[in-house]
Amino acid sequence: MFRGNHPAKIDEKGRLKMPAAFKQQMDAQNVAQFFVTSTTGKRAEIYPMPEWEKKEQLLARASALDPAVEEYLNVVNYYGQQVEMDNQGRLLLPQILRGKAQLDAEVNVNVMGMGAFLAVYNQANFEQEMPVNGLSEENRKRVAAILTPQI
Repeated sequence: MFRGNHPAKIDEKGRLKMPAAFKQQMDAQNVAQFFVTSTTGKRAEIYPMPEWEKKEQLLARASALDPAVEEYLNVVNYYGQQVEMDNQGRLLLPQILRGKAQLDAEVNVNVMGMGAFLAVYNQANFEQEMPVNGLSEENRKRVAAILTPQI
């Protein structure tokens, strides 16, 4: 389970140095293979291969004729590549995705734990889109309903 925000940088070759806290989790699970993709082009999404394979199994149960499944697969495969973490804890981000999400060399990025995957945002772009006052009232209520135990 990934959580928290760990600032980082992308190097001149398009590699992300995995923040130590997240690398320790991956090392503990013996994970070196990842699927790096996006569903919006605004961020990179880094899935440990075991997590991505769970998604693939769920999608395989859905009809290939479902236009939503086809669209999802088109988007994630357009941006996506399977990558391996090198001995120095770096992951190469796909070039198409780096360009679209503005994850350029030496730019500051936020590597954020999103539960089963990591999200990598251009820090300046992310901060511009952050709500000034935090969660909206509507979203606060929706999250509260999710977090409130059902009796």
